[in-house]
Amino acid sequence: MTASPVVAQIVQHLAPGGIETMALDIQRKAQNPENVHIISLEGTHSEAIEHWPRLQDKDRLHFLTKPPGLSLSTMTKLARLLRQLNVDVVHTHHAGPLIYGGIAAKLAKCGHIHTEHDAWHLGNQKRRWLVAACFHLLKPAVAADAELVAASIRQHIPCFTPSVILNGVDTDKFQPSDQTTARNKLNLPPDAAIIGCAARFTEVKSHDLLIHAFSRLPDSVHLALAGGGELEHELRNLTRRLDIAQRVHFLGVIDDMPDFYHAIDIFCLASKKEGLPLSPLEAQACQRVVVLTDVGGCREAVDPQSGILIKAESIRALAAALKTQLCSGINKEKQESARNFVVNHCNLERMIRQYDDLYCGRPI
Repeated sequence: MTASPVVAQIVQHLAPGGIETMALDIQRKAQNPENVHIISLEGTHSEAIEHWPRLQDKDRLHFLTKPPGLSLSTMTKLARLLRQLNVDVVHTHHAGPLIYGGIAAKLAKCGHIHTEHDAWHLGNQKRRWLVAACFHLLKPAVAADAELVAASIRQHIPCFTPSVILNGVDTDKFQPSDQTTARNKLNLPPDAAIIGCAARFTEVKSHDLLIHAFSRLPDSVHLALAGGGELEHELRNLTRRLDIAQRVHFLGVIDDMPDFYHAIDIFCLASKKEGLPLSPLEAQACQRVVVLTDVGGCREAVDPQSGILIKAESIRALAAALKTQLCSGINKEKQESARNFVVNHCNLERMIRQYDDLYCGRPI
């Protein structure tokens, strides 16, 4: 293998989300970005760019248009593409890419790195058997994006000892900036206290619980929601039923996420399940304090000096934590602590160096 291997990251689909953002960041900040490709099993480039304008690089983004269900033709198509691109290492994310990418890597005689992003699904027997079978048959080098995920792998698939590579964010891109300017760009009220959440509108992210908790806060507080998804219409109806629609701002998918974090005061993620989420790391890098549910690897993504962790699925606990952060006001010391935590523990450069070591077969 060359000193700078050609890498193909494989994801299920390219839509705004943590794993997809991570893949793009690895590509963007790699020592040789031209050697890093991203392959989406599903969709087309035109469909993806319609929902995510940042996907402009046609040469290093590839789409296999996989149909629903198991597709043997997609496996052979992927193996053929790996050979055409002269790929040295396949880097898969999640179960679907693990199966397709792992088999294609064998066919194309590539190395194989797999990142496991969630601990919760290994508690499901069928999913656990599937992942364990892939690990044993395909023999990838396994990385976990949080210590909790690594512990789950060691518990459920004891023959494998994963490396731990914490997710990282670009602390040059995500850094403090002017709040007034950001609020003007997003058409948010200039003087209100604003709580923000950036996540897909799916059941597991519990936006409904966040909205219910927010409804218990003073009328002077606003909520800004970045993202899209199948539950948007239902969530908008919920704000109307609670008579808070005038204080809840649905901003859609935001391509320039630093503006979103600059505009808010507190970041909140009320998920039922998580791996190690990127959004609270981005928010803290922008000097925003956070409130997160204590699920998955969230504990590893929160600065203990400035952030608050609560139990999942509790409207009361969520409302109380948000009130606590609001009452502390703009605390410069807490804001600086939040950013320092990310810079020191979860920065993108460290993550990429560790993956580079895995790609080249070096210990991390």
